[in-house]
Amino acid sequence: MIDNLDDKTLISILGMSLGVIACLIFALILILIFKKRKDKKIEKQKMEEIEGLGKVGKPKVSYNVESIVDFMEFEKIEDNMIIQKNEKFLMVVECQGINYDLMSEMEKASVEQGFITFLNTLRHPVQLYIQTRTVNLEKSVAGYKKKLDEIEKKYNQVEEEYEKLLNSTNRNKDAIDKAKYNLVKQKNLKEYTADIIRDIERQSLNQNILSRRYYVIIPCYKSEIAMGDFDKTEVKNMAFSELYTRARAIINSLFACQVTGKILNSDELLELLYVAYNRDEADLFWVDKIKEAGLDSLYTTAPDVIDKKMKLLDKQIDEKAIQLANKKIGDARRQKEIEYLEKESKMQETINKKAKELIVKHKKYIGKEIAEKAIEKIDETDKKTQKNNAKEKVVQKSKIDEEEADDNEFVQKKSQRGRPRKK
Repeated sequence: MIDNLDDKTLISILGMSLGVIACLIFALILILIFKKRKDKKIEKQKMEEIEGLGKVGKPKVSYNVESIVDFMEFEKIEDNMIIQKNEKFLMVVECQGINYDLMSEMEKASVEQGFITFLNTLRHPVQLYIQTRTVNLEKSVAGYKKKLDEIEKKYNQVEEEYEKLLNSTNRNKDAIDKAKYNLVKQKNLKEYTADIIRDIERQSLNQNILSRRYYVIIPCYKSEIAMGDFDKTEVKNMAFSELYTRARAIINSLFACQVTGKILNSDELLELLYVAYNRDEADLFWVDKIKEAGLDSLYTTAPDVIDKKMKLLDKQIDEKAIQLANKKIGDARRQKEIEYLEKESKMQETINKKAKELIVKHKKYIGKEIAEKAIEKIDETDKKTQKNNAKEKVVQKSKIDEEEADDNEFVQKKSQRGRPRKK
């Protein structure tokens, strides 16, 4: 009996083991099928990308505002400085290049020695930057055309003066020769300027003229200048002073190499960054056109603080002067109205007074008794008028008191209606 039980137990254990093994094999088969499908999908995507590169057109790329802002790496341009987001300030010095190859050996040695001196005087990091630009011949052509208009106006004036001399009765040969000489000179100048404009337009028609510009970029960090608790304006002022001192020292050091330099202002810094970030578009859309179109949202300039305060002070003076003038005009009008009302209220008294004066003046013609009776009648009328005025004042005062009482009662009722009831 015991042997039979042991055989049955072994058989059940073997059956369970076979079931577990079968489940594991099935799971492995499913994993392999899923992996093969995934590999095929990845290979298919790669083939589609390779085929897409061979087709005409650019791949679709999505941009967002945040990535572009992070790419710019600077916050704004202000006070001839580039202000970056990591509390870093930059000032740029533009240097005029020299023709080193055409110099003699002594001049080359002098330039090299000057450059060594420049490197030895550096006490802070700098960056040398070279930018290649297309020469904007539109500005040159526009300048020449403006000059040509002035020359043509002057030529027309000289021509009119010459014709007047020819048509005048008192003609002087020396004056006519002098006027003719000026006319020919002005005509040659006009034709020469027109030829220059045509040549420049012809040269810039099918080719680009390139130029190189050399810059020294001077950095300054907030940690170098501001160790305490300062606001942004104070930090910016300290950074400007430090950068300006460094820039002037670099310009003086480069002068030993026969290289002249200047500090770029805010407009020139804007142009530098525009060309650096827009190499392809800068040849077609010049920075002047961008500014005229109102697209220079990254460009800011700060006006002089004193000028700004003067404008605000002038504005406050104008506003206060207008307020004072309006107030005094109102006071004058009210005073005039008060005088009119007082005169109107005393009109009957003034009439009675003048009537008495007339009676007294003509008493001898009217008679003494009649004059005295007339004055008594006027006094009676005057007393009645005073009583009536007093009654009217009382009535008006009572009306005003009643109106005030009604208003107070209305306000109290309204306030009671608006209060919440207590439970």
